[in-house]
This record gives sequence, structure tokens and C-alpha cells, in this order.
Amino acid sequence: MSSPVVERTWVPLSPRERRVLGVLVEKAKTTPEYYPLTIAAIVTGCNQKSNRDPVTDYDADDVEDILQDLRHKGAVIMVEAGGRVVRWKHTLYDWLKVSKVELAVVAELLLRGPQTEGDLRSRASRMEPFPDLPALQVVLEALAARDLVINLSPPGQKRGVMVTHGLYPPQEFEKVRTAFAQAAIAGDEDERPVRHAAVRSEPSPPAWVAETTALRAELDVLRKTIEALAAEVRDLKTELGA
Repeated sequence: MSSPVVERTWVPLSPRERRVLGVLVEKAKTTPEYYPLTIAAIVTGCNQKSNRDPVTDYDADDVEDILQDLRHKGAVIMVEAGGRVVRWKHTLYDWLKVSKVELAVVAELLLRGPQTEGDLRSRASRMEPFPDLPALQVVLEALAARDLVINLSPPGQKRGVMVTHGLYPPQEFEKVRTAFAQAAIAGDEDERPVRHAAVRSEPSPPAWVAETTALRAELDVLRKTIEALAAEVRDLKTELGA
């Protein structure tokens, strides 16, 4: 019997939308006393230099446009409207159908993009506890089953496994996957000569080197023989008075 098809409730997101959502999730978990966020706080969170890749330079108008797009997609809502300062919050628990720990993993990937499982565990632990790598891997497997996480590493790789989120538009994801594959090939080529050099024995000299050495030895013998014969001839001439 085939497994039931789970209806997808989310859609791919642009890099700008992913950054804003990542910030909303991060701040909700790490500084809940300031959440929901004002547009000014979202701008600051998007452009901060720590735990962001790439670093951005959004302004209030940029963030306002992004939030409106996300609102139309159902990923954020506006709160405290009217006479008070407008604030925003995400709706990703329902939009992605994820748990608290799952959302922490997704948010970290939205903020930094592809990263190793080890780095992801360290960074996501700022938002939710991940006691060890196996605990993270259980969450990654559950997210991968819903296409929210994608493994970029070759099948069977055990260490340094690279993962990313599944919220890319198709064309952008192909660029990410191609770039990672090319980087992996380049890394293998850089390491290969080093590995070979460690086990390669010193090469034997060419045959002509040995032959030249032998000829030089023979010439030295002949030179000494000629010098000895010349000395004998001089002595003989002296004796004959020549």
C-alpha cells in the first residue's frame, strides 16, 4: 500500500523572504520579550553581521515590501495595528506544519543557507536544545521526508554532511546544488596529490643516468692508462739518449 500524500501548505521563497522569516523565528525564540517585531527591528535583524550569510543591507521600504509579499502567502501576519506601532509575527508552525525544534533547524538554514550538520547543531542550539548530533539527525530526517531539508552530500557520506532547506525556487536550488557539487570535486582534486605524495616512493633515475656514469668511469681508466704509457715512453727515450 502506498503512503498517503501529504498536501504541501508552503511555497518556495525568495532569498529576501527567507531572510525576513528567519529573523522573525530567531527573535521569537531568543528575545521573546521584544516579539512580535517592528519593521525597524526586522531591518536590524536582517542586516546584522553575525549568523547571517550573505550579509544584507535592507531598509524599511525593502522590509515592508517583503512582509506584504509574505502576508499574501500566509507566512506572516500583522498585529497591533490601528493607533499603535505595527508589529509582525510569523505563522510558520501552521504554514510549514513543524514542531518547535524543527522550526529552529529550518530557521537556521534560512539565515545561513547550506551548512554541515555539526555547524547546524551548534547554531540551532541557540534557539532549541540539541544535546548531540544524533538528536539533530532525527529532526533532519523528519524534515527531509517533507522536503523541508535537503541533503547535498553524496550518498553514504558519514562526516561533514552538508544540508540545506527545501524552500528554494527550483532554478535557485539547481544553482546551489551545482555550486556544491563543483566545490566538492575541487576539494577532492586538491586533496588527491597530497594523499599520493604521502605514499609515493622516490622514483628510480632514468637508464641513461646509469649508462653515463659507467662511461665516465671507463674514460677515467683509459686516461690513466694513456698517462702511464706516456711516462714509460719518456723514460725509454731518456735511456736511449733521444
